[in-house]
Amino acid sequence: MDGFSSDFSPSASAGGSSKLDTGAIMEQVKVQIAVANAQELLQRMTDKCFRKCIGKPGGSLDNSEQKCVAMCMDRYMDAWNTVSRAYNSRLQRERAKM
Repeated sequence: MDGFSSDFSPSASAGGSSKLDTGAIMEQVKVQIAVANAQELLQRMTDKCFRKCIGKPGGSLDNSEQKCVAMCMDRYMDAWNTVSRAYNSRLQRERAKM
C-alpha cells in the first residue's frame, strides 16, 4: 500500500512539474467537442439526405440519386454554416455586454 499512498500524497502533487496543465486540458476538451460536433453533423446530414434522396437502396446510386444527395448535403452544410455564424455572432454580442 505504500506505493499507492506515495503516488497520491499531497507532497507528490505539490511540485510544479506534476500539476495538471489546465490550459492544455481545456484545449483538448475543445478539440474533442469539435470532433464530436462534426461527427454529429455528418451523421444527421447522412440520415436526412439518405431518407430524402434514396428511394430503393441498392448496390449503387443512379445519377438522379447522386445529384440529389450532393445538393442535399450542400444545402445542409450551407444552412449549418449560416446558423453557426449567427450563433457565434450572438455569443460575441452577449460576451461584449458583460
